[in-house]
Amino acid sequence: MTGSDWRAVSDRIDSVAPSATLAVDSEAKAMKANGVDVIGFGAGEPNFPTPDYVVEAAVRACRDPRNHRYTPTPGLPELREAIAAKTLRDSGYRVDPAQVVVTNGGKQAVYETFQVLLNDGDEVIIPAPYWTSYPEAVRLAGGVPVPVFSGADRGFEPRIEDLEAARTARTTAVIVNSPSNPTGAVWSADTIEAIGRWAVEHRIWVISDEIYEHLNYDGAHTAYIGESVPEVREQLVVLNGVAKTYAMTGWRVGWMVAPEPIRAAAVKLQSHLTSNVSNVSQRAALAAVGGSLDAVAAMREAFDRRRRTIVRALNSIPGVVCPTPTGAFYAFADVTGLLGHELGPHHAVAQSSSMLASLLLQEAHIAAVPGEAFGAPGYLRFSYALSDDDLKEGMRRFAEWAR
Repeated sequence: MTGSDWRAVSDRIDSVAPSATLAVDSEAKAMKANGVDVIGFGAGEPNFPTPDYVVEAAVRACRDPRNHRYTPTPGLPELREAIAAKTLRDSGYRVDPAQVVVTNGGKQAVYETFQVLLNDGDEVIIPAPYWTSYPEAVRLAGGVPVPVFSGADRGFEPRIEDLEAARTARTTAVIVNSPSNPTGAVWSADTIEAIGRWAVEHRIWVISDEIYEHLNYDGAHTAYIGESVPEVREQLVVLNGVAKTYAMTGWRVGWMVAPEPIRAAAVKLQSHLTSNVSNVSQRAALAAVGGSLDAVAAMREAFDRRRRTIVRALNSIPGVVCPTPTGAFYAFADVTGLLGHELGPHHAVAQSSSMLASLLLQEAHIAAVPGEAFGAPGYLRFSYALSDDDLKEGMRRFAEWAR
């Protein structure tokens, strides 16, 4: 067998793009390791430490021999009960703890959902701009992602008529993500309800990613589709986790809440994939989910301050237009006014937002994620989940470089 006859990886995995957000973050960290002072606006990772009471729960769990053994694949019963209680508290409707599957971070919940819902060729409507991993998770399940774009002129909020225009006989699911990554948009209650009723009418699964639910500003509120349209719950999979709300990205605890057939299928898949999530992390998540939201309120106050700072700074740069987000911790800036112009100390010309992001990293030493990763060429995503000082210095560098 010659080298050209040897297939190193499967066609399916070869067709999937790596995570653009993690790629930017990795490159920035590699530059930092080499002594370059890079300011990272790339990864969506709160710069706060995990709350003390959560860490203490993990310390206690480490010393408890119960947590040194396998536990049920879908998660600790106590944690699943707490997630069900949290769903009632926040989302406004009851779910059975048996509907909950605890996963290794929110990404595993996304992956498992599409693995158990899709057959080859099934289509998933994905409102764009979208989180970069959605279409790749669909492709990994043999499905076909169908982006439906809504721009800043619509508040990055999808319209039912556009979703309907994208619907075909192969449409199996639609994704709801509000507050949104990457735009920070919070979809209106009317839009959320309309999507739910449309999905019920056409027997389409709804995948509701609610991981930024507690990060709202300017009076915006997260609308929960399971509360707005009770009839949709039999075809609704809710995805969530502790990463963003409690600054626990590294603990890797997410979950799905799903009807029984989907829950059972996800548990079967997870039993072969990873078995149970780390028990210590689950005990930490139990402390977080079962506790108060006081620490979350303090973090939200800081995010709100940074949000106003970054939007003001971006809009002061000629050629950049940034709508004010009302959720999550991202600013999604239109940078088309910078493309095709000489920029920076070497008078480089970027013809795309991807090229612009690369130039900013190499010349200004600030890391942002290009809009191509989110189905929105011409934009850059800036996470403002970093320190106030780094945010201001990064924006100063961007403005100076753009001049």
